[in-house]
Amino acid sequence: MKRRDFVRLLSLGAVVSCPMCASALANEPAPAAAHGGNAAPPAGDKPETHGTGHWSYEGPGGPERWADISPEYRACGAGTQQSPLNLDQHLPSLLNDLAISWTPAPFEVANNGHTIQANAAAGSWIDLDGKRFELLQFHFHHPSEHQVDGRPYSMEVHFVHKSAEGNLAVLGVFLTPGAEHGELMKVWRRMPAQAGQKVPSSEAVDIRLMLPDNRACYRYAGSLTTPPCAEVVDWIVFRDPIEVSAGQIAQFARLYPANARPVQPHHRRFILGNF
Repeated sequence: MKRRDFVRLLSLGAVVSCPMCASALANEPAPAAAHGGNAAPPAGDKPETHGTGHWSYEGPGGPERWADISPEYRACGAGTQQSPLNLDQHLPSLLNDLAISWTPAPFEVANNGHTIQANAAAGSWIDLDGKRFELLQFHFHHPSEHQVDGRPYSMEVHFVHKSAEGNLAVLGVFLTPGAEHGELMKVWRRMPAQAGQKVPSSEAVDIRLMLPDNRACYRYAGSLTTPPCAEVVDWIVFRDPIEVSAGQIAQFARLYPANARPVQPHHRRFILGNF
């Protein structure tokens, strides 16, 4: 199903049963939060810092003021397909047309002033509805931006992918306290403390291990969760969290104690789920 048809059906209130989310990890061994207008930023841009105005998660530049900071950010206030959402209900649907082809690779780890972001080299991608999306980066929010039945998880990671046409597909994974996560630790060991810092590495991170074993997921049409809040994102949020240690959560929270946009109105959108 093409994205425009998917969005049209949701806007009409249709019950959609389309192939999608029971993912197949192709080549077993990237979502963005989304951007302005009808096109995503180029591969080198960072969705968390795009735009001309200064925004933040609190104070004068907080989420309730994003739409007033810059004309580029109008969608943050006027949009009708904004993210994140409270995933409080879903329409059971056949979602099995998502193939994930991620390969272990080194990631440049950056502190962009809003989150910790791992920038990807070429070579990892997903296939969604027959369209290829290249992995750009993944980044983190504390607490989670999406909620389930009104409750957030401790953290959420977003894997941001971009198509040749400029649309985005973002895979969201919840993080919950438990055992230490070895692949995440490879990123955390290089976590820059200062905004603007970047740390390269030759150590490969196998991000396939940052997905839950169960591929049950939610899917909906939405937006970037940061300015300019453009509504160009296909969201796939996995139902089950992965475990990371309380210490790993605390390490991120010391830098970013609260970097989650509040949940947004549904505006008649339906959330699909394959469970």
